Amino acid sequence: MASYFCIILGFLSLCMYIHAEFYVIDDLIGLGRRFDGIGGLSGGGATSRLLVNYEEPYRSQILDYLFKPNFGASLQILKVEIGGDAQTTDGTEPSHMHYEGDENYFRGYEWWLMKEAKKRNPDITLIGLPWAFPYWLGKGQSTPYHVRDITASYVVSWIIGAKQYHDLDINYVGIWNEKKFDGDYIKVLRHTLDKAGLPDVGIIAADGNWDISVAMELDPHLNGAVEIIGVHYPGTNTTPEALSTQKTLWSSEDYSTFNNDVGGGCWARILNQNYVNGRMTSTISWNLVASYYQDLSFGGDGLMTAEEPWSGNYVVESPIWITAHTTQFAKPGWRYLQTIGHLSHGGSYVALTDGKGNLTVVIETMTHEHSTCIRPPLPPYSVSPQNATFSLKGSFATVTELQLWYSKFEFQHSKHTLFKKLQTVKVYAGFLTLSLDVDEVYTLTTLTTGQKGQYTDPPNSSPFPKKYLDDFNVRNPAFDEAPYFADQTGVFEYFQNLTDPGPHVFTLRQVVTQRPIAWANDADQTISVIGDHSWEDVTVSCDVLIETTNSGGVFIAARVDKGGESVREAMGIFFWVFANGTYRVTNDIGGKMVRAEGLSGTNAGKWHTLTLTVKGQWAYGILNGYPLWENAVILNPKNGWAAIGTYSFEYAQFDNFQVLAD
Repeated sequence: MASYFCIILGFLSLCMYIHAEFYVIDDLIGLGRRFDGIGGLSGGGATSRLLVNYEEPYRSQILDYLFKPNFGASLQILKVEIGGDAQTTDGTEPSHMHYEGDENYFRGYEWWLMKEAKKRNPDITLIGLPWAFPYWLGKGQSTPYHVRDITASYVVSWIIGAKQYHDLDINYVGIWNEKKFDGDYIKVLRHTLDKAGLPDVGIIAADGNWDISVAMELDPHLNGAVEIIGVHYPGTNTTPEALSTQKTLWSSEDYSTFNNDVGGGCWARILNQNYVNGRMTSTISWNLVASYYQDLSFGGDGLMTAEEPWSGNYVVESPIWITAHTTQFAKPGWRYLQTIGHLSHGGSYVALTDGKGNLTVVIETMTHEHSTCIRPPLPPYSVSPQNATFSLKGSFATVTELQLWYSKFEFQHSKHTLFKKLQTVKVYAGFLTLSLDVDEVYTLTTLTTGQKGQYTDPPNSSPFPKKYLDDFNVRNPAFDEAPYFADQTGVFEYFQNLTDPGPHVFTLRQVVTQRPIAWANDADQTISVIGDHSWEDVTVSCDVLIETTNSGGVFIAARVDKGGESVREAMGIFFWVFANGTYRVTNDIGGKMVRAEGLSGTNAGKWHTLTLTVKGQWAYGILNGYPLWENAVILNPKNGWAAIGTYSFEYAQFDNFQVLAD
């Protein structure tokens, strides 16, 4: 259609006559759903593992970019894993109850992270969700649902502990990530929350697909127990059954895409279109921050990158600023307008208001090629340059100017403009026209509080130190995990030997003694990796204590090539010693590909020092200062992490860990 209103400043121009499509922004014809916020997910695989090991001021700077209002991403929701002692994508997170009767509300780093987020944004919404559960809940079964009351009490205890020990109010809790839901358990969980005096803690279900909405239609008690229907990777679409429940709908896990610029485009598209297409009022990114070893599953995912605590380097990626286009200009409790939708030549727009005269409009024109997410597949569509005239009506008819924030992905030249404040846009008689190009994001808003926060550049990137030592004597009291160790099966915690007056008072101990109710495919052996995945020639040394008599065993390892959900298939050079007085050298974590074996004289209850040296295709082993084996031929893998671990789920201790890489 023809428009007589066009304002262009740089790429916006004032003109008399232009062909433009026409869109109305009007709150008087009715409001849409409540906006619930944009968030990030910490956990679901130990994805924030390395963040806690950053030194100040870099750690606080990273947290500011994530959570500080009107600075960076200004996230409004933080969802965390309720640790279950099992592998959940990139590592394990510890449970607050390793075994029945055990309670410890200081394990792991999620408590710390929630407090840091709350410190920056007191209004942030906090969510907990289990991925796995400790063995004792299942009592040998592969599901916790046959002991519904015990499992519900376990989850509720985590919520109570958050408040009692950390003054954290958990707003919502989930069921079991991406597993088949159990309607009866959800009802028991609701009853248990109410009985514990937590009626305001809402249940999100079922963190998978939309199937629960069908069950809710058939079961009014289940419908009453569920406050929010949360779905993962919906592709911006919902179902008629979900809409008919009249429940709040969230994309409770989404994005899951590398944080390059295509990832930023993916995020820009779904933040708008999850509401435009699916009426989902919140989108939560998996994951919050890529703060785990790059060579684990989905390395380089997240809203930004912080994977080098040893150097202090971090990278503020494009998804941070794409998030800011929404979060800095619309708060939870604002309402979407009914007048939202797709642009005629591709892209989308949403409009939100606080009901007090403020207006925010977010526009995206991301092309198919530059906004694909890892999942689900993106159907073909096209976007072309276009002019769009917006008519402000209702409460906004008297608006005379709008603040303008702009992002542009220039993929051909890799010269992107991210979250740049441009000259205020004048509105003439309720009309303004934008000249929209492809791969752009605009925010037009009455708010003047937006800010592109900035710190001086962090230190340059550098690899993990080639010489590293930890005697576990110096420890941060806020965290149970030793720096840089990334548990892949089992849980390795600081331990104090109160009865040992000798040199091994402070150690690192593997503490999971029974296979958890898993989410991924944990190995049969426990393992924690550390270092640089590119290491080839290396010497690893560690003092070890086998605690399990007869059947117990421990290992140190080099060139470990896999972790995460592939940990069962990990290859490397594994140097094992056992309580029965034998040793073994294997090429696999399962211990079947034997390269050397024999007598070692090792036993339980006594400290031993293991040293493993790998050079080229040869490997050598030393026990207590004396050569135990040599010249084992190891052709593959060529590189990988160093590691420690145990033969089974068993107690074992480690001390004076050292690594020297060539």
